[in-house]
Amino acid sequence: MTPTLLAVAHGTRDPEGVRTVLALLDEVRRLRPGLRVEPAWLGLVAPSVPEALSSLPGPVIAIPLLLASGYHVRADIPALLAEADPGTVRVAQALGPSPLLADALAARLAEAGRPPGATPVVLAATGSSDPRARADTAESARLLSARLDAPVSVAYASGEGPTPTEAISAWHTSGHPTVSLATHLLAPGHFAHTLTRISAHWTSAPLGPHPPVAELVLRRYDETAASTPLGAGTG
Repeated sequence: MTPTLLAVAHGTRDPEGVRTVLALLDEVRRLRPGLRVEPAWLGLVAPSVPEALSSLPGPVIAIPLLLASGYHVRADIPALLAEADPGTVRVAQALGPSPLLADALAARLAEAGRPPGATPVVLAATGSSDPRARADTAESARLLSARLDAPVSVAYASGEGPTPTEAISAWHTSGHPTVSLATHLLAPGHFAHTLTRISAHWTSAPLGPHPPVAELVLRRYDETAASTPLGAGTG
């Protein structure tokens, strides 16, 4: 029986954020007709992960719709799946870092008006005190730099800095008047709205249902299906 793809999203009070995640799942279904794709949420939106699992027969591969391997990926999701049969539920790694995310970020920056060239970019992510999540974000910045052939620094919308404003100011101070802000977020919400008020020359939209993101969701699904046979436990 082909495993269901259970897409586990963070959750948001922003209706547009919910619609964006569901649009991404529609794009995944378009790319893989016949695959059952269902949403679940870590908070604020129904169904929760346990609620979604209770309605799904057969094997499940849970895909964290998260861009770095922070606390949610390492602790929250495994805890929510603890009561599930380890022979029928497997967990993929986070979406990022990945060259496919760099492709999507580059496309969103181009849509925002940033022309090709070596002007600096600030990659703005949600905050995290987890060193692995911060390392993943740094790697995402490196991949975007390679994709754009331009310097990319990292900033965080909350928690320990640098903040996006500080990161942009640092580029200005070093002699770069034109700086872009790459929104390293999956969907609209509080942090994404905060970034729109930052005075960057160009600010990209959240990644949303961009085709490379949907391709990445399926890549994580296929990797997990191939690496952990049914009955071998969670991954």
